Amino acid sequence: MSELEDFRQATRAWLEENCPPGARGPGPVANGSSKIQIEDSDTLLWLERMIEKGWTVPNWPTKYGGGGLGKDEYVSLLEEMARLRARPPLSGFGTSMIGPTLLELGTEEQKLRHLPRIAQAQVEWCQGYSEPGAGSDLASLRTRADDNGDHFVINGQKIWTSGAHNADWMFILVRTNFDVPKHEGISFMLLPMDQPGVTVKPIRLISGESPFNETFFDDAIAKKEDLVGELNKGWTVGKRLLQHERSGMESLVAGSAAADEAGVGAVAEARRWLGETDGRIDDPAYRNEVLAYEMNNQVFRLAQRRAVEESDGGTPGPVTSIFKVYGTELQQTYYDLVTRMRGMRGFGVDAVQFSEAELETTRRWLYYRAASIYSGSNEVQRNIIAKRVLGLPD
Repeated sequence: MSELEDFRQATRAWLEENCPPGARGPGPVANGSSKIQIEDSDTLLWLERMIEKGWTVPNWPTKYGGGGLGKDEYVSLLEEMARLRARPPLSGFGTSMIGPTLLELGTEEQKLRHLPRIAQAQVEWCQGYSEPGAGSDLASLRTRADDNGDHFVINGQKIWTSGAHNADWMFILVRTNFDVPKHEGISFMLLPMDQPGVTVKPIRLISGESPFNETFFDDAIAKKEDLVGELNKGWTVGKRLLQHERSGMESLVAGSAAADEAGVGAVAEARRWLGETDGRIDDPAYRNEVLAYEMNNQVFRLAQRRAVEESDGGTPGPVTSIFKVYGTELQQTYYDLVTRMRGMRGFGVDAVQFSEAELETTRRWLYYRAASIYSGSNEVQRNIIAKRVLGLPD
């Protein structure tokens, strides 16, 4: 038996013994925020056990709180977790975005100061990118940071800052030079959210939730040691972080189609709502739609796995834009298909007349309308694919 197979067998046994029943299947996942108390005992126990193993961030070096796993071991762990339907013990912008970015581009002091706290679920992060006048054209941002000796003074506004109301820290793109081409005067900084100069105002969405916020900065402070990369060279750092956001290793291995997130597949939904005869979905038109979705989903997974196998264990480069475009369109296709198959039960908004599962599907259908816009619109992603992946001329 190979060393990798030994690792897989040992991992499978450990997971079966240590992953609580309540941490398997859909359910809450910790994000590390100091402002959120974990109520579910199994979720908390699972988090504590995985922190002890270093498996909240399995492929990070052990000196930063990670598990020190190589690519093949990490993939094996994720596959074994998926086999048990074990939820991630920790998720959020810390593990998926700023953490991997600091691993690549941060100083050693920044890594030692921030990464262990992320790995040990002691901090949650939010993203300060978009502004009212700088969304898809992010380089037009106007929030400024002025040099004030040992720190920067930040003034301006960000919008659509997911989770800012519960975040402890923010990573932010700011304008530090107004006299150069717009991409060249941007810097990437880290700043604590709990300070007098930061004001967060929630934005209520059509889905009824308020995950997004407006964030205002009035003489907010970022220390000089929390400048990531060079001054005025933050655009490079910001772009790399977006690649981590669009497709981290976990989603590449485990898949990111909406059906998996919901815990129910399109075939099961069709059988429940449309009926079946001899194992075939009764409605031929929907049968073809479900088949097309499932085939496209499998193709998408194979493309993700190929990217993993060709990588060195980290997030791939511009190819992540392919996953953003195709993955978000798959999510929209899935929820559009499911809501239509359910008929009048597919668009519930009344808690009295509809079950919580039906209401959640409606929320997801509404939420994923925005999936092809946030994290860089699919139109922007297609431009990246044309230029950076296919090498087409401007």
